[in-house]
Amino acid sequence: MQFATLLAGLDRLALAWAVDGLGLTLLIAYHLYLRRVFRLEPERTYRGRSNRLRRAWVATVRAGDRDILAVQTLRNWVMSATLFASTAIVIALGVVGVAFDRLDLGGLSQSLSLAPSGPDLVRFKLLVLAAIFAGAFLHFALALRYYNHTGFLINLAPEHFTGSGVDQVADTLNRAGGHYHLGTRGFLLAIPFVLWLIGPDWFLGGVAVCLVLLYRFDFLVDGEPARAVAAPGAFDLGDPFALQGDAVLHALHSTVDGLSTAEAAKRLAAVGPNRLPSPPKDGPIKRFLKHFNDILIYILIAAAAATALKGYWIDTWVILAVVVINAIIGFIQEGRAEDALEGIRKMLSLHAHSRRGGHWVEVESADLVPGDIVRLRAGDRVPADLRLLEVVNLRIEESALTGESVPSTKGSEPVDDAAGIGDRHGMAYSGTLVAAGQGTGVVTATGPHTELGRINRMIAEVETLDTPLTRQMTAFGRVLSVIILGMAVAMVLIGWFLHSFGVEELMMATIGFAVAAIPEGLPAIMTITLALGVQEMVRRNAITRKLPAVETLGSVTVVCSDKTGTLTRNEMTARHVVTPVDQYDAAGIGYAPEGHLSLHGQPIAVAAHPDLRALIEVMAVCNDAEIAEEDGHWRVIGEPTEGALRTLAHKADFAAADYPRLAVVPFDSDLKFMATLNRLPGGGRRILMKGAPDRLLDRCAGQRGADGSVKPLDRAFWEDWIDRLSAQGLRVLAAASREVEADQDDLGVADVAQGMVLLGLVGIIDPPRPEAITAIAACRQAGIAVKMITGDHAGTASAIGREMGITTDDRAVTGAELEAASDAQLQTIVADYAIFARTSPEHKLRLVQALQANGEVVAMTGDGVNDAPALKRADVGIAMGIKGTEATKEAAEIVLADDNFASIERAIEEGRTIYDNLQKSILFLLPTNGAQALVILAAILFGFTLPLAPVQILWVNMVTAVTLSLALAFEPAEPGVMSRPPRRPGAPILGWYFIWRIALVSVLIGVATTAVFLFEEGRGYSVAAAQTMAVNTLAFGQLFFLFNSRFLHASSLRVGLWFTNRVVWLAVGVLVLLQLLFVYAPFLNRWFHTAPLAPRDWLLPVGIGVAIFLVVELEKAVVRWVATPGGPRPSA
Repeated sequence: MQFATLLAGLDRLALAWAVDGLGLTLLIAYHLYLRRVFRLEPERTYRGRSNRLRRAWVATVRAGDRDILAVQTLRNWVMSATLFASTAIVIALGVVGVAFDRLDLGGLSQSLSLAPSGPDLVRFKLLVLAAIFAGAFLHFALALRYYNHTGFLINLAPEHFTGSGVDQVADTLNRAGGHYHLGTRGFLLAIPFVLWLIGPDWFLGGVAVCLVLLYRFDFLVDGEPARAVAAPGAFDLGDPFALQGDAVLHALHSTVDGLSTAEAAKRLAAVGPNRLPSPPKDGPIKRFLKHFNDILIYILIAAAAATALKGYWIDTWVILAVVVINAIIGFIQEGRAEDALEGIRKMLSLHAHSRRGGHWVEVESADLVPGDIVRLRAGDRVPADLRLLEVVNLRIEESALTGESVPSTKGSEPVDDAAGIGDRHGMAYSGTLVAAGQGTGVVTATGPHTELGRINRMIAEVETLDTPLTRQMTAFGRVLSVIILGMAVAMVLIGWFLHSFGVEELMMATIGFAVAAIPEGLPAIMTITLALGVQEMVRRNAITRKLPAVETLGSVTVVCSDKTGTLTRNEMTARHVVTPVDQYDAAGIGYAPEGHLSLHGQPIAVAAHPDLRALIEVMAVCNDAEIAEEDGHWRVIGEPTEGALRTLAHKADFAAADYPRLAVVPFDSDLKFMATLNRLPGGGRRILMKGAPDRLLDRCAGQRGADGSVKPLDRAFWEDWIDRLSAQGLRVLAAASREVEADQDDLGVADVAQGMVLLGLVGIIDPPRPEAITAIAACRQAGIAVKMITGDHAGTASAIGREMGITTDDRAVTGAELEAASDAQLQTIVADYAIFARTSPEHKLRLVQALQANGEVVAMTGDGVNDAPALKRADVGIAMGIKGTEATKEAAEIVLADDNFASIERAIEEGRTIYDNLQKSILFLLPTNGAQALVILAAILFGFTLPLAPVQILWVNMVTAVTLSLALAFEPAEPGVMSRPPRRPGAPILGWYFIWRIALVSVLIGVATTAVFLFEEGRGYSVAAAQTMAVNTLAFGQLFFLFNSRFLHASSLRVGLWFTNRVVWLAVGVLVLLQLLFVYAPFLNRWFHTAPLAPRDWLLPVGIGVAIFLVVELEKAVVRWVATPGGPRPSA
């Protein structure tokens, strides 16, 4: 009967439109999702994988004598498409015939559907169904066309194609397959539209069935999700960098002429495309629902359900609104999910030069397979992991993987199998950049099996830790929920057995108690306080991706920093110049041509120092790099080391353009020097040479004297200076020159084999950021340890660490030592040392884990892909915004907009301030809940009317308390916030002293509220008026307690501090206005069961508020007096 009544009250037309719209929306949303996945990750879809396999089939057929195979396969496809096309057109015509026949399906709809369709609507639905089958017919007809065209193209000779014949045939065949696929899907899409004839409810059911079938059709292959097949063991080489090139080729069954097209296609089908896979991600619905996963929220939802069952709908909607608003705020602030793996995928090259069948061809990087021969040139991005076979001056920029500031010089010789990634000179790794030279290598790994893919898996497998605040609030919520439920049960038993309350009274009292005790406003206050902190940190050049990270920064005990680009600028700088006459210094940092040269601390003019000018002449002219300004940043075009020398020449105002180049001996990794023959501005010709000091010393017969004459070479003098500069972590280059005959036009290695004149040395370094040195000192003062974890050499790392004040000794722990250490040993090592060099991504991750095992809260900074796994594992991951890779930014919680380590120190200060303000907010909020719970408990224990209704409690919790506590989020930093040590990671958010404060204020406000209610009720006030007075007492008690809470320990009676936070006074004004509406607005009287009050009734709540303020200030003064002078404050 009730169901029939419900049906009778339904608006059938509105229901039909709503259900039809929902069904169509689901179908459209699914197809948009499918289209996005096919575009971004085609291997996850049946169609995408089929496209790859058809391409492999075409390559196999065209590479060999497979005519019969081609004919049979194409014939099967044509016959299948013909059958489906015939079926589709017959069904389409039949449905059209039914639509225009007198057959009436309206009766079926009337009897089976909640929203039946009339005859005209059924006819329209039949025509829609016919259109679906007609569309399927068109797709099958197009598939037939392209299958036939493929049969025509498959055996054409290569000269009939412009470009790759395989690509053109495969594209045609894939068009046929695509149309065949869409035609088949038409039959599945017809299912819900057939059921639509009955009614919209049946249509919605059909949509659900159709989506299940479509998902299995689009995403599943033979019962398993479509994905790339793992590389077979035949291509597992172990450590190819430790093998000779010939041995690697033999193991891969390849030759220097590369693979045949057919073999490459077969391997591609076996190992899958050269792409990185992507893991599944939480959708927006799941991310939204996660914000309800809290035990206190469960209690509130149960309370809402209980009030709904009893018909108290206003109470129900108010409670649910509080829950949903909290979830919406959290969802919006959380922002987008992590896309770290997508960032790494963008590093992969799109095309590669590969040798197929003895010919060089350009192929898509996704089609590379182990055994392919690949050619590299300057400017290329390495498309896969390669074992280099031939190199010519090849240097590759690997800082994203290794952290080294300068490109790595490559060779073809094997290295020890224990060599770290930065020392594997015979390998070129996927995603790195060719800085100079050229080379040829054989592909040893593709896609997920590359070094980049290994890091990709590490990021996916790294477990992230809850932040300290999250852990503290979770523990706090569990304890509070147990207390609430326990006291609620006790209250029910007391009311039932002691006062014989009815079920309804007890239920409302229990709900009121639960609502009173739960701090509903706390999630909103936490979120808003963190969000305000995010805005403040943006002004400090720190962009926060995840809200809790803001607070976590305040509890950081260790900052682990990458060196290159974080502590240093990742811009090589010439710092010291040594000539036979004197030692000079160069001011300025990076590639910007700003600064001067000095001697003994005094600026000099280079023209007055011929020895210095002669050296700069070589460094500027024998140089292929240029520097340029882009968007306010100076960058180098060419080698970073040469860029530093070019900048040095600019600082000296040296004009290299006046020295035309006649010939050159380019830099060679075996020779380790570069030489040029140049015409001089005043006539004559000169050989200019720069390079490794040991190589130039061997070729020099003398050195330049102060008067310009040639003096005997003092090798001991130069070797001493080389050692001194190297000990400072500088890269040392030497300069030499020699006059030649005016008619010499060419230059060879023999011309510089001897007789050169040494001019001096230049010390080059990736310089520390000056502001980072200051920031490190501030971190140490705040009790925060700083550790450098880099892929650079131990000597360089130690020198930079000493200069920055990170360490005072020369000891740097290397990656090999970390590799040999057990987890227990690593915990000791990481506690004793501050510099870690030649580290791999695994080492960085283990170091972070070891620090966390020691109880540290770790912030990890970095800019390279090699930093991403450690950033994700750290309590706070901090990425560089300018020079950081996309993968690093997406793995981090915080991104520095200015790549400045000093911004970390400022962010930590802000994090500590935010934690203080959160603590103040919690300390302020909880006495409200304590007082309300005390009032309800007293009413049950002593058997009087509830002084507060559940909705009135929610008003105080969400409006009054949130309005006031929000002002605490704007409190400025406490004095000395960066002079105190970090808080203990395991410390509770509320210590015993704060619990005492909460209990004291709860009793004060609770007793006052209860007393006012009983007093006013005794004076003859109605229950509504007495409850209104009780709410006002609560509100004004909280208002005055707000001023107590601004300072946790210090006195709030200092008038000079009353106006340091103007938002407090704004919040007070808003609260007074809201309370006036609460008392006098009729609609609020109706919603919250309140009554208007006389003006004199406001005096009592205000007076009680002032009294509470003075009592709390007296308590603070007593605690300060009892505390030992100069000793620690009471535990918070």
